Amino acid sequence: MKRGVGNVKAEIIAVGTELLLGQISNTNAQYLSKRLAELGIDVYFHTVVGDNSNRLKQVILNAQERSDIILFTGGLGPTKDDLTKETIASVLGKTLVEHQPSMENIERFFKQRGMEMTANNRKQAHVVEGSTVLPNDHGMAPGMAILVENIHYLLFPGPPRELIPMFDHYAIPYLQSLYQEQFIVHSKVLRFFGIGESLLEEKLMDLIDRQSNPTIAPLANEAEATIRLTAKAKSLAEANQMIVGVEAEIESRVGQFIYGYNDDSLASVVSRLLREKALTLTVAESCTGGLISQMLTSLPGSSEIFAGGIVSYSSHAKINVLGVPSDIIAETGTVSGETAKAMATEALNQFEADVAVSVTGVAGPDPTENKPVGTVFIGLATEQGCQSFSLQLSGSRPNIQLRAAKYALFHVYQWLNRL
Repeated sequence: MKRGVGNVKAEIIAVGTELLLGQISNTNAQYLSKRLAELGIDVYFHTVVGDNSNRLKQVILNAQERSDIILFTGGLGPTKDDLTKETIASVLGKTLVEHQPSMENIERFFKQRGMEMTANNRKQAHVVEGSTVLPNDHGMAPGMAILVENIHYLLFPGPPRELIPMFDHYAIPYLQSLYQEQFIVHSKVLRFFGIGESLLEEKLMDLIDRQSNPTIAPLANEAEATIRLTAKAKSLAEANQMIVGVEAEIESRVGQFIYGYNDDSLASVVSRLLREKALTLTVAESCTGGLISQMLTSLPGSSEIFAGGIVSYSSHAKINVLGVPSDIIAETGTVSGETAKAMATEALNQFEADVAVSVTGVAGPDPTENKPVGTVFIGLATEQGCQSFSLQLSGSRPNIQLRAAKYALFHVYQWLNRL
């Protein structure tokens, strides 16, 4: 009897000592979790185990006690340490048999390249008896799916270039065929700036505590905060409608800090607004060392909105290249609100842009001009005038630089929104 996909628990087991040693990242588990979520299949556990048959056997026995679908990645190759399917076959009381189409594919591979096929390459064509074979269009070892005592076992090769197309083209139709009632899982990410992750969570705590469907998940992100709303429904339209109500409640509380959604970044949102308003931006950077310029120019079409920038890292560059009056630096120092304003004003004039933003500060590790690490000033100049903003940031040198760059873009974003 088929049951609803919403009742199914899935588990991912990655096999490979190289994962445990940190030699490669487990990107396969990340990819599979995302794709399974889109199918409405909940992943409850991730496990990584080395190339050891006894330990893998114990992991399988544990998974059998708690999961309906168990997905394995890695260990299907020709070498002695590739032992995934052998171990699974042993646990299930099955034998391995040669899959003739896969064997022909392997033989053809070696013949076309004029290479000798060694005996251990035949091992890659072995599959667990009774399994549904998942063809490998980008490699030699096929995947497989097998049902034993109401548990589905799906085996995939380790290389992502083989696993991803195999899962998309063959595993997804297989999984979709298992359940009468189909669900989709849809998420929307809200992106915040200017509010800390802890304060954001505090303001939404009652919503988070009583969440069910949609779920509300605060996510860690570099120098900003995000909330992911996820709904499980029978259609995309229904899922979107479920998310709208929760999103409206969140916006009523902390909407002033929301700058974007899903794959937005501060740079992409600022670029989009500049383009919509037919405006150009220039930057003058000191402690951020060109980071703002890099964020903007990494986006396609940035030449339409980015007039250019100057990294005036030293006092000499601020005075002789950017044109900051020397008396301002002599009186207030290189790290000051007055210097930040002068930097923005000079950049605005030199590049004839509509808006200029500047950053000067102490990224560390040592204080500068008796100003503590994390002291940052941002200048914002337009034809209407110039203003400065002061910050006291914390963290490592790269973190301070990143946060300073994002604050600079956030001030541009706020100015654009007021137009």
